[in-house]
Amino acid sequence: MGGVIMRKISETYHKEETENPFALSMGDLMAALLLIFILLLTSTLLRLQDEFENKTQIAERYSNIKEEIYNELVKEFKNEIENGSMSILEENLVVRFSGPRIEFEFGKLKLREDFKSILRDFFPRYVNIITGPIFKADIEEIRIEGHTDNVGTYYSNMALSQSRTRSVLEFVIDSTMHIGQDIEWIKQNLTANGLSFSKPIADNNTNLGRGLNRRVEFRIRTNAEKQIQEILNLNLNE
Repeated sequence: MGGVIMRKISETYHKEETENPFALSMGDLMAALLLIFILLLTSTLLRLQDEFENKTQIAERYSNIKEEIYNELVKEFKNEIENGSMSILEENLVVRFSGPRIEFEFGKLKLREDFKSILRDFFPRYVNIITGPIFKADIEEIRIEGHTDNVGTYYSNMALSQSRTRSVLEFVIDSTMHIGQDIEWIKQNLTANGLSFSKPIADNNTNLGRGLNRRVEFRIRTNAEKQIQEILNLNLNE
């Protein structure tokens, strides 16, 4: 009896399904939902792939730009590097003047004549590289950074280092630029940054270390750095 009833129900359901062409079986409904899910998943994966590729390209470009600028600087200042009067750091594109400290008298703001001679030779050659068609559009900032030892307070040394970098900035713009160089671009992108004794490179407890820490450096920041930071900020905010 039960078998007959089930057969009747099945025949009735099949008849209704046949008579109504728009009726969907449970299997058809599940298949449609699965298709929608696959389409959404594919779209999401493609978007994530595009984001990953964009981030990878920016990172590669950042690395390539830094390497290319570094190589050009090393080529230009090969003699200075070999004789020990200058070092160039690839990691952050810092030009550091080495050897005995000749930039300023202790606690003074006025550039010493020996340092003026170095800057007259250095800065025009430096500018020729960074304002060339290969790199100019990728440079965000050229920082003149001043550093002190830890003799005195942090705040007095901050004022001293800031004033010294301003002296360097004024001198290189007013006294070292060559005719034909893009002075306006340099003025817009060259900054003076006093850092007190916040970034020592040697032990401030020794005379030698304090002498090494009293220094002026030139540092290049690229646009790619800014783009990578923006990506990191976006990821943090998501």
